[in-house]
Amino acid sequence: MTTNTIITIGREYGSAGREIGYKVADAFGIKLYDKEMLARAAKESGICEEIFESHDEKPTNSFLYSLVMDTYSMGYSGNTYTDMPINHKVFLAQFDAIKKIANEGPCILVGRCADYALESYSNVVSVFIHADMDARIRRIARIYDVTDAKAKDMIVKTDKKRASYYNYYTNKKWSNADSYELCLNSSELGIEGTAKIIEEYVALKETVNKEDRRL
Repeated sequence: MTTNTIITIGREYGSAGREIGYKVADAFGIKLYDKEMLARAAKESGICEEIFESHDEKPTNSFLYSLVMDTYSMGYSGNTYTDMPINHKVFLAQFDAIKKIANEGPCILVGRCADYALESYSNVVSVFIHADMDARIRRIARIYDVTDAKAKDMIVKTDKKRASYYNYYTNKKWSNADSYELCLNSSELGIEGTAKIIEEYVALKETVNKEDRRL
């Protein structure tokens, strides 16, 4: 199966969004970018990769924190990023990296406001994967070998950070159906089923678009 589509995946913590993304990537024979986006942005921007990781989907409104972290950044001397707080530098560098990756061809991009970065691209399908809290608790508790209470705490905190990051940098609301083209419940469909729905949706959309171009 082949595709010309770029797929962005937003996901609730514990919904298996990344695992589902890998299955879709395998089905289409394309690359999936998750943490790889950070490495790419760090390499191309000259900012230390550890700074990208410390800011990963975690916005900060602390001006003092930004000033302190800014002393660790490298590069950008004499360009438009120079006077920005480090969290904005990181976002813009990552924004640029996402566009460069997308320009290289079809792929899957997980999180990090990729749908917003690519909203002007016509060949993008934005997906949000959510799941019932009980299912997410069981998954996180199993993966990290923690209690249900600890798993729930991890879920609530991670989702809050992701929502804050997305809402802070975009003009949309994280997890709201209006913000995405396709929203799926992985606890209802399962990992395989959710991946299959994404694959079928993308294939059908490409078929419809081809037919429209013939008219």
